Amino acid sequence: MSGTPNQQKLSLLDRDHSILAFNERVMDWARRPDVPLLERLRYLSIVSSNLDEFFEVRVAPHLTAAKANEQRGIYTVQSFEQLSSQVHALVAQQYAIYNDELLPLLEKKGIKLIAHGERNARQRRWVKEFFVKEVQPLLMPVGLDPAHPFPQVANKSLNFIVRLTGKDAFGRENEIAIVKVPRILPRFFRMPPVKGSKQTHFVSISSLIRSHLGDLFPGRQVTEFSQFRVTRHSDLAVDEEEVKNLRTALRKGLQQRHYGQALRLEVSAGCSPYLYNFLLEQFGLPEQSLYRVPGPVNLVRLNQLIDQVDAPSLRFEPYQAGWPLQLTPGQSYFERLRQGDVLIHQPYESFDAVLGFLREAVEDPDVLAIKQTIYRTGAKSELMNLLREAVRRGKEVTAVVELKARFDEEANINYAERLESVGAQVVYGVVGLKTHAKMLLVTRREAGGLRRYAHLSTGNYNPGTARLYTDLSYLTADEALTADLEQIFLHLASQNRLSRLNKALIAPFHLHKAMLDKVEAIGAAARAGRDARIILKMNSLTDEPLARALAAASQQGVKIDLIVRGACILPAQVPGATDNVRVRSVIGRLLEHSRVFYFRAGDDEELWLSSADWMNRNMLRRIELAWPVTDPALRHRLIEECLQAYLHDTRDAWLLQADGRYVPAAAVSRGRAAAPLSAQASLMARYGSKG
Repeated sequence: MSGTPNQQKLSLLDRDHSILAFNERVMDWARRPDVPLLERLRYLSIVSSNLDEFFEVRVAPHLTAAKANEQRGIYTVQSFEQLSSQVHALVAQQYAIYNDELLPLLEKKGIKLIAHGERNARQRRWVKEFFVKEVQPLLMPVGLDPAHPFPQVANKSLNFIVRLTGKDAFGRENEIAIVKVPRILPRFFRMPPVKGSKQTHFVSISSLIRSHLGDLFPGRQVTEFSQFRVTRHSDLAVDEEEVKNLRTALRKGLQQRHYGQALRLEVSAGCSPYLYNFLLEQFGLPEQSLYRVPGPVNLVRLNQLIDQVDAPSLRFEPYQAGWPLQLTPGQSYFERLRQGDVLIHQPYESFDAVLGFLREAVEDPDVLAIKQTIYRTGAKSELMNLLREAVRRGKEVTAVVELKARFDEEANINYAERLESVGAQVVYGVVGLKTHAKMLLVTRREAGGLRRYAHLSTGNYNPGTARLYTDLSYLTADEALTADLEQIFLHLASQNRLSRLNKALIAPFHLHKAMLDKVEAIGAAARAGRDARIILKMNSLTDEPLARALAAASQQGVKIDLIVRGACILPAQVPGATDNVRVRSVIGRLLEHSRVFYFRAGDDEELWLSSADWMNRNMLRRIELAWPVTDPALRHRLIEECLQAYLHDTRDAWLLQADGRYVPAAAVSRGRAAAPLSAQASLMARYGSKG
């Protein structure tokens, strides 16, 4: 698309900075006094987990360009320095919240992390005994010398660097030693209660070890030490065109993932320049990659502390999802779907109904075949057990397993092997493309011939995340749509040319162009004087052609609302470019994950559900699915629950400004409403189980 002059002038926002801005919005939940205290701590942990993944996936090209002092595409010395500056600021805020707000509040509630200097004699004895019995036998300090070079340090592992005086057993003055902390050791231990005290005391593994580092080096003195952690590039790169067996190649790649390019070094705030410069040299990192933190180097592990605290009042009130309104417990799914399509809005409505659909298909003797895509299913998957049971019952089972689902590769390889071991047909999709579409197709023998039933989803077949992510499940017996799914499964298995589809859109063949065409058509309608509207809900908007198409439609008069949880490269309300575009991000108790695309010109409206975000990789380098919702009642429900409710949110929503900043919707709407409105809270109240 050539674009209008104004459109070509529009500067899109930087994707990586937008991802970091998303984490700033998540971190705001750690500040909010209306959020239960342990949940505030958990949000801080979530930010750390997100930052880990950001470094593992996004930072390597910036750092590589900076170290080479040259421009490599969009990556430069300046891009690395700007990114580092933003991350350093975010991390500083993170530890300020942890130390200055959350730890004091926890102590007031009787929950305290006891540092070495705060322990009484009884507690010190307990720590000493615990260290000797449970920890010290698992530690193996390595003194560095020509025969013992700097050891391999795994990605995100906890370690100590120690500087020593004196000589070793052979009379040498090797002053640096490394102590690796095994991952098998918990990161927090609950201490015995103090008689007469209602406080719950914990000790961290790093505090416990640092208190007794000297015990690991008898006859020598520890003069300096620091905990440290290195983050490495962890995005698996496999040349699929060259490998003969993708599964075997990925297994080999997984073995090396923990030792990829070093990208970030975290050390204690008190770490001396001598020690951190030594580590920077070992890992080949510039000083901008050094993060000196006043606390644990891995706040992700705070989840272990949270899980050990028995204080329901400091957590969210448990939510029990209701049974889907369109389904009657005990009624056959097949019987119900012959009456019309069913929508399940997760997690407000229970994902158990999806498992129930598969379970009925497995147990029904008239079901002949089950086909399913597998992307993320969780560590212990009932779904995988059901598929294996289906094979044992003599049904034809085809599983399209995506081996390259990031950080789930090993689990999916194991699932593939288990399915193959019982006789399921396992395929791995298309070389060079991730299979991200979520589809389950059931073929059943009925009077008059074979009939298909299907489940489609915007999310994964994972019962765990189905309780935490907002997603949409769609059950249907629509002949045209289920015939499309049959063709897609055939294409994935056979690699034959895909036949023309009736209703569905699939990436990388149709979806990108179809969305561009729809945006352009709505723009043309606005130009012709018709009332034109686009509302899109997704996780990320980073595809440049789609972003510029939306900007062009905005200039033609289309009113556009974007509900984008994470990264968004399209600035809102830029004069002369995106005046009619409003962008909001909703960050709540639940992770917003559903994708809903709405287009209207006059009285003509379309609504699509999809597995795909509007990202280049989703549109051009993945197998993704989008399907229309044609039932007027279901379309109305989706507009109300997934679009309008979020456009009226004034509690959890953030509004994107023209310069890339986000401001809380509550600040903008202050004084307009009696009380802040939360889309998630309203839906939880509407659908939550009353039992």
